[in-house]
This record gives sequence, C-alpha cells and structure tokens, in this order.
Amino acid sequence: MAASSTPSGTVPEKELTGEPGGLGTIARAALPMLPVVNRLPGVAKAPRSSYDGLAYHRAPVTIERAHVEAYGAVCGFPVKDTVPLPYPHVLAFGLHMAIMTDTAFPFPAVGTVHVENDITSHRPVRVGESLGLRVEASGARPHAKGTALVFSATATVGDETVWESTSTYLRRGRGDEAAEPGLTIETVPGNGVRWPLPADLGRRYAAVSGDSNPIHLHPLTAKPLGFPRHIAHGMWSLARCVAALENRLGDAARVQVAFKKPIFLPGSVAFGSRPTTGGDGDGYLFSLTSPKDGSPHLVGRTTTL
Repeated sequence: MAASSTPSGTVPEKELTGEPGGLGTIARAALPMLPVVNRLPGVAKAPRSSYDGLAYHRAPVTIERAHVEAYGAVCGFPVKDTVPLPYPHVLAFGLHMAIMTDTAFPFPAVGTVHVENDITSHRPVRVGESLGLRVEASGARPHAKGTALVFSATATVGDETVWESTSTYLRRGRGDEAAEPGLTIETVPGNGVRWPLPADLGRRYAAVSGDSNPIHLHPLTAKPLGFPRHIAHGMWSLARCVAALENRLGDAARVQVAFKKPIFLPGSVAFGSRPTTGGDGDGYLFSLTSPKDGSPHLVGRTTTL
C-alpha cells in the first residue's frame, strides 16, 4: 500500500496494491484489540481527534465470469452476461478493510458493525468490463447507539460512474439521542417464501466475497466475539433478497437496506415483499424475518431509476 498525493481540501488517499484480503488483513484487524501489542508502532491506532477521513483506491479490476458465477451460485442469481447489482461490493470490500486496518483510522475493525447499505446501479455492468474502484470513509458522526462511520464506494468504467454504494458502520458506545435517525423502512411480513440456511453458508460466501470475519465462519470462531453461533453475512442477506427481485428492478436501480438482527447459522428466514408506487418512485419493499416470531433481520426497499 503506497500513499498518494493529498490535494488541498481532500482526505488522505492511498492505493491498495497486491491482492486484497487474506491472513494479513485478518491479523491487522485483530492486533489492535490485544493489550500491549496495540501500542506498538505499525499497530497503534491514531487518536480520534486527528481523524477527518481516509480514502483508498485500486487499479481497475477486470470482471471475471468464473468469479461472478461463483458469487451468483451462493447468492441465488442466474447466470447472465451482466453482474448482479450488489456484486461490485465484493470488488470494493478489500478497500473497506484497507481503511479499517490502516493505523490512521482510529477505530478497530473488530467490533465495527455493518448497520446500513445503500447501493445505486446506474446501468448494467458487463462481465469482462474493467472497474476502477475507490472507497472513502468520511469523518465519524454521532449515532443514537454510538459512533457512525460512513464508507462511500464508487465504481467507474473509464470516466463513467456506473455503480455507487454507501455502507454505514457502527461503533457501539455512548450515543447521542439527537443524532440523525438511520433508515426507517417498513417490515413486510413473510409471504410464504422460506429459505433454509446451511451451516457452511458463511464459509461459502467468505470464499467468493473475501469477507472472512470469524463471526461468519464457525461457532468456535464466533463465540470469542460474543456470538453463540456464527452468523450470515449482512451483504449475503442483501444479495439474496435482490436476487429474489432481480427481474423487476430495471436497468438502473437503487437498493437501500437496514440490518436489524443477526441470522444465526444453520437456520432459516422468511422473505416478504410488496410493490410500491408514487412517492420516491416505483419499486418494492422487502424484508427477511424470523419464521418463529416475525421479528426482522433485514428491511429494505428498491427504487427503479
């Protein structure tokens, strides 16, 4: 990783080189949580008072059909010559982790919870196209349950912006009741569609997404982090819902999701959706809920642009 120039009035920006992810990323995420070790040079996090934002970019990535099809098989998408709407997130995820594990980013990656995602696809992205990818994390802002961290990702083909995403992460702590509320989306009851989720779902999604957070892999790796069992990836649950609605989204669409509570593996979820018209545009409301009591794991909406 090499730092690039920082024009006046912008956040520091670096280039991610080499293959993102892997054991090195996991180690950099875990070391700041270890007493004594977390004070060492190259591990110690910068003070929050010095943080105003950070960005990373990587060289254009050519979309490989085999990887798209492997992702689609895990998330429920059909084989096509264009990529699933959430797919560019997996190409940008290494940039998310590069920021979180950078010593200039004052918050540990472990314990940072993904609470919202907002994706806009401006046009279908084709297999074989090369995407330029950039992620910028803005300065921290107050949240009702702690501190919110907003990561904005952009995918480009040449000078054309084809895809954008905003991921909101939460560091739990002392909250601010006056903070802006997050996404407020109605829960749609299950409409008879129920998805069984196997125990290895987290490992399968990790293999195609690069997100090998231990909370998703196995009960033995999830328990030290406070979970009785491992849990499904939030971005898998988003993708699975989008796959169920894909043929109704249109060529340009926006998908907004709030993650409500973990989905433990193995397990099952109920999917519900209903069309919407007027207001902000035509689209669908959708939810993943517990088959037992109807409580929401995920609530979302789509808008055709």
